[in-house]
Amino acid sequence: MMIGVAIFLAWLNPSAGAAQVLGINLGDVATWGVAGIFLFYGMRLDRKKLSAGLSNIRLHVLIHCATFIMFPLIVLAAMYACGAFEARGDLRYLWLGTFFLATLPSTVSSSVVMVSIAGGNMPAAIFNASISSLMGVFITPVWMSLFLDNVEGSHGLGEVILKLVVQVIVPVIAGLLLNPKFGKFAQDHRKVLRNFDQSVILLIIYTSFCESFLKKMFSGFPLGDLIVLAGCMVGLFITAMLIVYGLCRIMGFDRDDTVTAVFCGSKKSLVHGSVMSRVLFSNPAVIGVVLLPTMLYHAFQLILISVIARKAGAAKEAAEKIK
Repeated sequence: MMIGVAIFLAWLNPSAGAAQVLGINLGDVATWGVAGIFLFYGMRLDRKKLSAGLSNIRLHVLIHCATFIMFPLIVLAAMYACGAFEARGDLRYLWLGTFFLATLPSTVSSSVVMVSIAGGNMPAAIFNASISSLMGVFITPVWMSLFLDNVEGSHGLGEVILKLVVQVIVPVIAGLLLNPKFGKFAQDHRKVLRNFDQSVILLIIYTSFCESFLKKMFSGFPLGDLIVLAGCMVGLFITAMLIVYGLCRIMGFDRDDTVTAVFCGSKKSLVHGSVMSRVLFSNPAVIGVVLLPTMLYHAFQLILISVIARKAGAAKEAAEKIK
């Protein structure tokens, strides 16, 4: 809901996003806020729980292959089938945004929460969600390098990875080093820190859409195209879930590991999408369009996965009562 509000405010007065106070604009605040997100993320990481999830190698391989190989291949196949490689103008950026979504790492907090609700393998969920975030710093730019040369205002692969290491990896390591002293404080105030995380993401979305509206980046998109895009995001999510579920059955996973694989392997992180889009593209107007598929996917995955998680959790409770 707040994402919708941020976009509406950007549409209402797009020039406000570029305003400066004491020589600092909202985009600069968002950039520094990103480092704060990952610093606090590192502080909250429980190393004992991470190490507890290390043992199930087959589960880890499936989740990360689904996240970083299956998704991009599905979207590349769709791009080939729809002739997206010859697309021009605004439609090209939507396809680029869809592929960008496919290359992103899995979510962290919502994956773990949903696995908990559904009664899945929690240590494995914590491990995979956390490691996925760090792997994405290197894997997402490599995938995106397939298209970045043809995008105005994009950065080179080496420059992108270096910026992401500085903005993501370094703060996470700093947070881990501070964990013994401030880890309990971070856990006790995780609701406040979560609000901080969400505020930074909303600020990135707001400033990006302000630029997009100022430069009329959405003028070429009829409402029908956006409805089709939303339907495609739902279809992509359901397709990914079904493929991962089928692979779990083939590999003989038990119920708890299957829940973890399906939930962690089908989700994409808006946090990392917001961060990486700012590093990949120097033109904020492009960022607003490129982020649109990720925001739609994020909204639908939360709605659909929460329904599935509650039903799975209730079914597990009922089965345990019968036993």
